[in-house]
Amino acid sequence: MRSDNVKTGIQQAPHRSLFNALGFTEEEMKKPMVGIVSSYNEIVPGHMNLDKIVEAVKLGVAQAGGVPVVFPAIAVCDGIAMGHIGMKYSLVTRDLIADSTECMALAHQFDALVMVPNCDKNVPGLLMAAARINVPTVFVSGGPMLAGRVKGQKRSLSSMFEAVGAHAAGTMTEEDVREFEEKTCPTCGSCSGMYTANSMNCLTEALGMGLRGNGTIPAVYSERIKLAKHAGMAVMEMYQKNICPRDIMTKDAILNALTVDMALGCSTNSMLHLPAIAHEIGFDFDIAFANEISEKTPNLCHLAPAGPTYMEDLNEAGGVYAVMKELADAGLLHTECMTVTGKTIGENIAGAVNRNKEVIRPLDNPYSATGGLAVLKGNLAPDGSVVKRSAVAPEMMVHEGPARVFECEEDAIAAIKGGKIVSGDVVVIRYEGPKGGPGMREMLNPTSAIAGMGLGSSVALITDGRFSGASRGASIGHVSPEAAVGGPIALVEEGDIISINIPEMKLEVKVSDEELAARKQKWQPGEPEVTTGYLARYREMVTSGNRGAILEIPGKTDTRQV
Repeated sequence: MRSDNVKTGIQQAPHRSLFNALGFTEEEMKKPMVGIVSSYNEIVPGHMNLDKIVEAVKLGVAQAGGVPVVFPAIAVCDGIAMGHIGMKYSLVTRDLIADSTECMALAHQFDALVMVPNCDKNVPGLLMAAARINVPTVFVSGGPMLAGRVKGQKRSLSSMFEAVGAHAAGTMTEEDVREFEEKTCPTCGSCSGMYTANSMNCLTEALGMGLRGNGTIPAVYSERIKLAKHAGMAVMEMYQKNICPRDIMTKDAILNALTVDMALGCSTNSMLHLPAIAHEIGFDFDIAFANEISEKTPNLCHLAPAGPTYMEDLNEAGGVYAVMKELADAGLLHTECMTVTGKTIGENIAGAVNRNKEVIRPLDNPYSATGGLAVLKGNLAPDGSVVKRSAVAPEMMVHEGPARVFECEEDAIAAIKGGKIVSGDVVVIRYEGPKGGPGMREMLNPTSAIAGMGLGSSVALITDGRFSGASRGASIGHVSPEAAVGGPIALVEEGDIISINIPEMKLEVKVSDEELAARKQKWQPGEPEVTTGYLARYREMVTSGNRGAILEIPGKTDTRQV
């Protein structure tokens, strides 16, 4: 046992005295020590039930012969952090979570781990940590929220943000907004659409790091408690068989996750997190992989905000395994990949059944022949940009319009709500990238304002920042290189014509190379607004969005290879 390093031998007598202080018995000292990484807190709706999940995991571990020991991980609620300085502190926590978990797990020499995350950055952060630590590890999330119901229709958080835009446009009363406010988020859990939290929890199943139902069983279902107990049991079986995360999270497993991402229509944030997870196993993930996989992977699901179905509907239809079975039957998955069950992906999904062919379309009747995400390149984004094309109106798949340029999110929101953005415009929000923000804020407020004001099918938004999974429309993010390092988005001027062609994967500004070069000569980087604290350190180390906003020591490049 790895924990023998702190429990066994005369040199470890001082260590044992501290375990005695913890109340460990002699019997427990002889058993594997399993760390339970709890993201529980009382500020994130998706995390307020994690204490119950953790207790169930502890029971499962103890029942299977391990000693469970809980330690914490932080979590930011993206919804509460949205639209103000707090959003600068969202993406950056992914690395804090990975780093702090690595520190705790290795400092105390745990034999195995169960990760209990739920919302946006906790899942990828803990997946990154799992790859680094590489002891037997199982994930069990807190589960998704049930959909709200307003005036007889299912609703989710994106509906709430769009209601604010509709009120600004004069098409919704304050009383209507209040009804949305009271009914949109009716239970604990990660918000009920295919937003980032649910995307990553579903992709954890696709990676093989979570048990069946991890991404879809609603937070308030007792089945979620059973799942947590089974996760505790499963990690002990993994320990006995010495199955570790790097046995599971291989290059083929990452490509499986990307394929499932395309079929589900996941959040564009997955194109930040999958590269970061891949980096931890030494796989240099080029976001252009998305287009290669998208071209052969049909989009089978249209969950909110892309369509009228929700996580509870996906769960009832058969969940992630049913989607994976459709893909595997077409030869689109690497079915030989190992999983936390001790079985392969192919063995796990063999009995999966699609119970609702509207929620999960079969391969011969997809929502679209290509996947949910696309990477666009061109003279405006030489290193790439990302759009959730499954959530783009058909009439906006190809669009040209004048640039309306804003140096920050707040200025853009004021213009949109002030009626200064009109049909045909292309809103450009820059200096919001990983370095420029710093922190690469999500742009749910402006995208929701555009949709709420009835401009979702006529106005595009482009940014070097990113989008919430709740965003919809022609919202193109992760533009790389970003403005803060002199990328072409920094050179766009008010009125420049911007051309978007999603089918052809192109994003261009109709300005000559000579003119762009002349503008670049005049460009000067601005003074950073943040010069102290974590954000300042983050800005110095963070890479571009197309590389997953991973952290590197300046001047050094990681050369690991799978």
